[in-house]
Amino acid sequence: MYQIVASDLDGTLLNPDHKIAPFTRDVLQRLAQQKINFVFATGRHHIDVAEIREKLAIPAYMITSNGARVHNTQGELVFQQNLSAEVIRGVIELAKDDPALHIHMYRGDQWLLNHDNEQLKEFHDSFSYQLFDINNPPVDDVAKVFFTREDGNHEALAKWEQIFNDNFGDKANIAFSTPWCLEVMDAGVSKGHALKAVAEALGYQLADCIAFGDGMNDAEMLAMAGKGLVMSTSHEKVKLALPNNEVIGSNADEAVAHYLEQHLLTK
Repeated sequence: MYQIVASDLDGTLLNPDHKIAPFTRDVLQRLAQQKINFVFATGRHHIDVAEIREKLAIPAYMITSNGARVHNTQGELVFQQNLSAEVIRGVIELAKDDPALHIHMYRGDQWLLNHDNEQLKEFHDSFSYQLFDINNPPVDDVAKVFFTREDGNHEALAKWEQIFNDNFGDKANIAFSTPWCLEVMDAGVSKGHALKAVAEALGYQLADCIAFGDGMNDAEMLAMAGKGLVMSTSHEKVKLALPNNEVIGSNADEAVAHYLEQHLLTK
């Protein structure tokens, strides 16, 4: 029996409308009643995730910004690893003249963006961005910098992945959370390493964890957990990186909740 369940959000636990569907809500609340620990493990901001947790009314650790922040069940920050000023300035300087790119930063309690994008607001209930000066970006308390395009062109973003790795691959963890979102964290930051810290804080090991995800930013966590399950809708890169991991259904079918009900919940 696994003692800890960790799940990514977008493309995994949330439905295609980026919401917790009713059956999933019921399963997570039943997990809590059975004293099975739940962990949100996401690239999202901790304020955004805290709103989801509050609506679910379950105790849960929050691994956010792909592992750069960890909050306990009381909402207290118990771990953080910031991106260096050198990398922040460097990736922004490289990318700022590409007009198709939206450049985002998670800094403290803020979500910062270089220019408006109304399309992004559908992902969040109340948490929203503020604009920042691309020529004078803040460099303190930054969990991650990430890049999107309104057209969602993965190949165009993949070119930037290569450029960033060529320049900062030894100082940053650079990974796609979705095919249309390229993320830059400090070297050593990952959901997998954060999950290890959470497990130990709860008195367990990674072998006691079951994890679900669909992005390359989930790869370390899915490889390190006692069991890591890959969504069927994952990008092919994820499946190629984890060829021995079991593949389950899609988030549209609430595959995570169905798996948990079948394999973890007491009948």
